[in-house]
Amino acid sequence: MKIKTEILLQVMHVLAWIVFIGILINAGTLLVTWGLSFNRPEAARNLYNGLNLEPARAYDFGHYSVLVLMRVVVAVFEALTAWTLLKVLADIKLASPFRIEIAKLLQRMSAFIFLGWIAAMEHNSYSTWLRTKVPTLDNPPIATNVIFIAGIVFILAQVFRKGVELQTEAELTV
Repeated sequence: MKIKTEILLQVMHVLAWIVFIGILINAGTLLVTWGLSFNRPEAARNLYNGLNLEPARAYDFGHYSVLVLMRVVVAVFEALTAWTLLKVLADIKLASPFRIEIAKLLQRMSAFIFLGWIAAMEHNSYSTWLRTKVPTLDNPPIATNVIFIAGIVFILAQVFRKGVELQTEAELTV
């Protein structure tokens, strides 16, 4: 059973790297395309994966920039979450999983997910408001259902903290 768990953790580590790199590509592509759109308004037509913010670019470059940069902020929090997961997967030891370092990483991950959720909510609200000024704007909302995941990770962090306390207590009594 222990070997299967170790293999599963290694597979998860590889998948986390793939996700991390994909998120960085997303954020980088958005930033580069946004930079190109300074001189080429048509670059806003296909920012990334068919995202067309050309109506916002035509209306006002400032509003367009806010939309793009809000998406980048969300991607940065996603990347920080993935990076923290990579650190958890690299640091976790099955012999003694309850370590304060892991609990702190899980708590940090929960905070990054929560902050990403706030940024996504702000983006969606701003986009909805901007649609009243630019009716042709087709800016799909960013998913905001991650708040549940942030709560779960936070609870896991607290469980790990308690596990550290119990493990330390058990070591002291032995």
